[in-house]
Amino acid sequence: MRFIHLRHLLTCLALTAAHGAAQALDAASLELAVGEKVQMVRVGAQWDWERRWFQSNGTHLGGYWDLSLAQWRGTHYQNIEGKTQDITSIGLTPVLRFQQDSKKGFYAEARIGIHLLSELYDNDNNHLSTSFQFGDEVGVGYVFNNKLDIGLKLQHFSNGGIKKPNDGIDFTSIRVRYIF
Repeated sequence: MRFIHLRHLLTCLALTAAHGAAQALDAASLELAVGEKVQMVRVGAQWDWERRWFQSNGTHLGGYWDLSLAQWRGTHYQNIEGKTQDITSIGLTPVLRFQQDSKKGFYAEARIGIHLLSELYDNDNNHLSTSFQFGDEVGVGYVFNNKLDIGLKLQHFSNGGIKKPNDGIDFTSIRVRYIF
């Protein structure tokens, strides 16, 4: 059963990547995150919207698409210390970013995206009853002149009340992103 879910996730990732490949990739990222008895490693590919809203005083609101593949590791599977649960997640997220017109320096961003998990999360008395999850994130960061982007984010995953239980999972993460 788990293999079937992983195969579906990889198929979705391949189809989405093939669709996005029609446009040039604008950035790639690596993210490390920790939560309550859970860790996450995530890689991502980003495509800039090339739009500017509310442009004023050298700043604007812009955005990009973020396609991600992540691996979660819970260390209290079924509330048993030391027993692990590994979950693969694929996500697609629109991101709004308040930034300078040069796209360098400090920024703030917010996002709400969709994620598909390879199995149901059951770790440290936290349960997610659906494989479909929403991912809400807020973050701040800095883009250096060499196009290196370092950010800090707070993340929350839950199914938005679609089905109970829906305890949700929180992460704090650091992301390194390179803009091409």
